[in-house]
Amino acid sequence: MHGGLNVAVIPARGGSKRIPGKNIKPFAGKPIIAWSIEAALASGLFDAVIVSTDSDDIAAVAREHGAETPFVRPAELADDYATTAVVVYHALEWLRDNRQLPDNVCCFYATAPFVTPAMLQESFSLLQRSDASSVFPVTSFPFPILRALTINEQGRVTMMWPEYELTRSNDLPDAYHDAGQFYWLNVPNFLQNGKLYADAVPFVIPRWRVQDIDTLEDWQMAEHLFANLQDSAKK
Repeated sequence: MHGGLNVAVIPARGGSKRIPGKNIKPFAGKPIIAWSIEAALASGLFDAVIVSTDSDDIAAVAREHGAETPFVRPAELADDYATTAVVVYHALEWLRDNRQLPDNVCCFYATAPFVTPAMLQESFSLLQRSDASSVFPVTSFPFPILRALTINEQGRVTMMWPEYELTRSNDLPDAYHDAGQFYWLNVPNFLQNGKLYADAVPFVIPRWRVQDIDTLEDWQMAEHLFANLQDSAKK
């Protein structure tokens, strides 16, 4: 199936404020977390798919769709200030103390329905080939960021980097952003540096496979994009 011991950790706290109940809110016919769980299971890469949550409701939905919930995430790691890296670190500490440390961990967000099993497989292969500490999906900005504008205190438009005002777009470097979907991490390296981005190799994906979901408008955009992708797959 795969080399080494691999575990998926899906962080899913219960206290989302901008979209109440976000991690188990219905998305395209099932709780949104189910899409992440099912993609992880279908990839065939993981010896365990674990949901790290402080919520009984999320835990019940996670188990219903095939994930494990072997521990309750501590309250201090379930507030607005707990970082993803700290949550993954906690899960690894639990595995070390109660089972076995994996060789690799994939931190897989609960609100990432655009991720496919093939994406997980390809990115894991990249992690193995590159000997990197981490691999995660990135996508390009649709416009050169060095030509970005801002609005000053007087309400006037100014360039953030005026030195590039006359530079041709073709001469500006491509820029990318984190797709906010998952992170493959080499566990020994991660336990040393505690960072998601340390010695990272990008897994470049198209913009039409990326939609951040932080607001209700984001959610609606994601549903439209997902429906279009599903329709295209049927043709």
